[in-house]
Parts: sequence; C-alpha cells; structure tokens
Amino acid sequence: MSKTAPEPSTPSSQAGPVQEKSPTRAPRPPRPNYKHIHRFPLPLSVHPVPPVIPHNPLSIISVVLSYLTFLVSPPRQEVYSAYFDSATSSVHVTDEKAIRALWERGFFGKGSLSRSQPSWLEREKKRRGLLGGNTSEEVTRKRRSERRELKLERARMEKLAIEERLKTEAAARESGAVSDDQSAPTTPANGTANGAATTTEKFSLKKAKEARLQESRNLAQTDNSAVPADSSLKPTNGKTVRFSPVVQETKFPSDSTVALQSPEAIVAGDDADDEPALQNEEHLQLSNEEAFFLVYALGVLRVYDPEQNTVIPTSSLFPLLRHHSFYPPRATSSELQPDDPFMISYAVYHHFRSLGWVVRSGVKFGTDYLLYNRGPVFSHAEFAIAVIPSYEHPYWKDTEERREYAASKQARSWWWLHCVNRVQAQVLKSLVLCYVEVPPPAGFSDDIGAALGRYRIREFLIRRWVPNRSRD
Repeated sequence: MSKTAPEPSTPSSQAGPVQEKSPTRAPRPPRPNYKHIHRFPLPLSVHPVPPVIPHNPLSIISVVLSYLTFLVSPPRQEVYSAYFDSATSSVHVTDEKAIRALWERGFFGKGSLSRSQPSWLEREKKRRGLLGGNTSEEVTRKRRSERRELKLERARMEKLAIEERLKTEAAARESGAVSDDQSAPTTPANGTANGAATTTEKFSLKKAKEARLQESRNLAQTDNSAVPADSSLKPTNGKTVRFSPVVQETKFPSDSTVALQSPEAIVAGDDADDEPALQNEEHLQLSNEEAFFLVYALGVLRVYDPEQNTVIPTSSLFPLLRHHSFYPPRATSSELQPDDPFMISYAVYHHFRSLGWVVRSGVKFGTDYLLYNRGPVFSHAEFAIAVIPSYEHPYWKDTEERREYAASKQARSWWWLHCVNRVQAQVLKSLVLCYVEVPPPAGFSDDIGAALGRYRIREFLIRRWVPNRSRD
C-alpha cells in the first residue's frame, strides 16, 4: 500500500485571507533635538578639562595646557537681568536672550502666556499663518480632542449595538420564535451590555471619523430626497406675484465699485504695508526660590528695582523675598522668623537643586515641588515633594505657647495624606515627605550661608500599598 506524501502547505494557505494594507500615514514633522538644546544643566559657562590617563604621560601635558588656556582667557560668564514685581511677588525676565538661556539651561521659570515653556510667539505666528509646524501645546490639545472624539464615538456605537440587540429580541418574541419560558429575561442588565460590548468592534480613530462621515452623507441624502422633484408646483397659499414687463436699468459709476468691498477688506488693504512686526508679549516668570537660587547660588542673575531702576543687592533681596512670602506682604520693619514660608521652601529647593534634580512647581498635583531627572521635555516627574516644617529643637518645647505654635504649624491630617498620596499614585509619581528642621530664632546673623546651614532636611518616601499588586 503506497503512501502519498502530504502536499506542502503554501504560505497563503496558512496566512488565511489576505488583508488589505492600511494607507500610510503622513510623516510626522521632526522633533527638536532636545539633547542638543538642553545639553547644559545650568546657565553657567564652564571650561572643559581633558581627563588624566595614568599610563599616558601626554595626558598631563594636555591638562596643563588646558589650565594655562583658562588662566590666559577665562570663559566669559553671562549675567542676565530681571526685575522684581511686588504686585505678583515674583521676578520677571523680559529679555528674549535671557528667557531662552534660563529655560534651555536648567528649565527655570514659566512663560506668562504658556503652560510651561515660553512659546506664545510661536503659537501666535502659527495662528496667523506665518510659521509652520505645531507647538507642544497644540500637539497636546489635538491629542486630547482626538481621544475625546474616539471615546464619544465608541460609546455611541455601543449604544447602537445594544439598541439593535433589543430590537432583534423584541422581534423574535413577537414572531413566536422564542418560547414562553425563554421570553422572560434571565440574564441581568449588565449581561446585555457585556454581550453588546463583545460584539462591538474596537474602533480606531480612523474608523470613528469614517463612521461619522458616512452618517453625515446619509443625512444629506435623506434631506435631498425629501425635496420634491417637480419644481413647477404651485404654492398652496394661492398668492401670486406680478412683475412689471418693463425693468428699469440703473447704471452706477465705476468708482462706486469700492463700496461693494467690506470695511474690513478696505482697512486690511490700507494697513497691509503699515502693519508692524509681531512683538513678543510674553515674559518669563520666576518664582522667588528660583530667582534667589540664580542670584545667590549661581550668580548669573541681577534683580532690579523697577521704581528706582537699581540693582537689588543680595543682602537686601533676601529679606525682601522673605517678607513677600506672606500674603499680604509684611512690612519691611516687621521681625522675621526662622519658619517663614520662603526660608522653608528655599531650603528644600536649594537642597534638591544641589543634588542635580530639576525642581519645578508641583501645585498641579497638590504638592510643593516636582523632581525631574533631566527636565520636563525628556520625561515626566518621578517624585512629588510635600514640604512640612519640623520643630524638634528643644527651644520649641520649652513653654506651652511654643508647643501649641509648633503643633499648629506642622499639623497634617490623615485624610490630607491619603488624598495627596492617591493623586500621586494616579499619575505614577512617588510622594516624598520632606521635613525641614526649623532652628531657634537666636543665633541668626546677616550671613546667608550661615543662616541656611542651620536647617536640616529629612526625606521620607511614601508609597501606596495595593493588596492585589503587593502580594510578595
């Protein structure tokens, strides 16, 4: 008995029906080279030194030459200018060069007319048709609108599927195809929804747009079919209109054709040549902590008094920012305390900036600060910082009045902690409680470094424990 060899299966028989290729999408515009734009972590001019290789004596010569070059022609340090606005208790930077440098080198400040990066001028040029491409705000807005449209279309199709299923079941019951025992609904209401959901196809954004376009076409065809084809039908009201057999002709002079144009077109035509260039109306707004860090720690910023047009020295800027950390700002003659809001917040800001983190405001997520590894354009923030003053020094426990004062300052409720922790868990961030040890008022001097050195910072990482995800 001879055995026939099995026929080799072709790739087409295994692959099943051939699917049509989806149309290719339009290429996206190239993203900016953020690695090159933000290659400097701080707005400082540094002199690179070549590495020393122990087994290569020539490397020592290159290091010596590098030091000699630095001594002969040291790098010029750029110092930027800003002014203090007492109305908003913040520091404003208006020079475009300074705005670009402070944002690209360390992500300092926030655009007054933007979400974070100062991009109002680019958005305005794009709106007027003077610039192509999309800004980051426009990309985010478009993505959110497309996501909202997709959800609405999916919900609409699921509703239609449920209605169609109910109509089919009702028709089957009326025709007698279903017995009396099976006519009563034995499945819960959610079972119908689940069945409809399984039959509903997962719609992509393209399919949602095609479905909406097809629906609009059907409505247009329905409206066209409702119009009677015979246009010679007489009106039903019985009224007739008589026209005069002689139509008088009125001639207008050629100069009056200008009156046919709209006033907007006339104004636009007259002012087309005299239209001024688009001015940048946005400024960079620095928080008090960011401004003082640039002035005191880095020395790359000068803050001016807008009324006197003079530079505010660091020794005067420090108490000025401390007085404006309260609302309303306190008088300059009032006595400062070691636990004023600016001292507590700046100690934390200086601490994390010195560790290499990019520190941004965390008010959007209910915290004081957000910590980025490299910056907001590279990745989302990894940690959210909640600053809490701590009064562990014996000075704050000497009298009953001081104990009550310390308890009122550092009091936090459990529901506050759970709310903040839940918010951070939803946005995939880790909550860090940062306790700042407040020193006693005695011993404060005019030396800013000595005053900041008296503060101690303790960090506690809080994570939300979920039983289903934390079984090990």
